[in-house]
Amino acid sequence: MLTTSLTTLTNEHMAAARKAASGRSAHTVHGGRRNSLRQTLLALAAGRGLDEHESPGEATLQVLHGRVRLSTRQDSWEGTAGDQVAIPAERHSLTALDDSAVLLTVVMRPDPAPGEDARPPAG
Repeated sequence: MLTTSLTTLTNEHMAAARKAASGRSAHTVHGGRRNSLRQTLLALAAGRGLDEHESPGEATLQVLHGRVRLSTRQDSWEGTAGDQVAIPAERHSLTALDDSAVLLTVVMRPDPAPGEDARPPAG
């Protein structure tokens, strides 16, 4: 059984985010090219974030530490440690209101194995 301490990862990546010029640090907790589920811990220094970007597909965001704001063009949500939100299927941005860490969970389409066709079968 593979286990991970999100508390330890949060502490490590918060320290890295505070030192980074970008104000952020990320670590893939689970997933990879052949997995359908990807979980990424993202640590952000206060005032830093991710500019507006496309929705990654079906995804949730769980706040592990601090306070964040997820904003779309029509709406926004603020969450604190223990809160979770389903990410809307539209362009959005994420801002750390305090030093924060979040767990992003995304359902991905796995990459095809070498030699497999990425296109769906004709039908």
